[in-house]
Amino acid sequence: MPRFESDSDARRLGDALAALRRERDLSQAEAGRRAGMTSQGWGLYEAGKRSGLFRPDVQRRLTAVLGATPEELMLRQASAAPAAPASSAPSAAGGFAGPGMESRGRDFSPPTAPSAAARTTGRLQLSNDDLAPWAASGVVLEYEAGRWPRRDQGCVIEMNDGEIRVRLYDRADAGTLVVRGGPGGLDAEERIARSATRAVSAVTARLEH
Repeated sequence: MPRFESDSDARRLGDALAALRRERDLSQAEAGRRAGMTSQGWGLYEAGKRSGLFRPDVQRRLTAVLGATPEELMLRQASAAPAAPASSAPSAAGGFAGPGMESRGRDFSPPTAPSAAARTTGRLQLSNDDLAPWAASGVVLEYEAGRWPRRDQGCVIEMNDGEIRVRLYDRADAGTLVVRGGPGGLDAEERIARSATRAVSAVTARLEH
């Protein structure tokens, strides 16, 4: 199992976990309850005082209760990490190896996480009632590229083939994105392979006209 090099690595990983929790509007107490621990226990992870956070099984457990994945956690940590020395090189398989995560070659090569200032806002207008009554045909949705949605929040999914899908986010794991609101309506669960998606962006506003 990879070990962290310093206390600063632990703090950055804890900060990344805290950022994911805050984006879901969860308190430490609620996140801890979902994970089967006390708020103090969860807080120790966020404070970087529990080295178990670098274990893949612990990362899967904690991120799952946030509707996130270990990959998202590592991207958050990487975005806050200092620049790597020029001598640093990717693994021979071409993947990315970080604390608590194995290099998977072509299976997972994380992009650079955009900063809040670099995120862009887009708009699109719904042309059907697949998401009614949450949003009916004609409603304009405003979304923020690079921002991961919370559970029951709208999301804009850009597929690798260029198709754009608008859904309500439910949950995700390392391989699958689970959403609702396709042709079957809000009660229909749709499972999308994450390898088939190019980008997932959170809907931040519904503009009625």
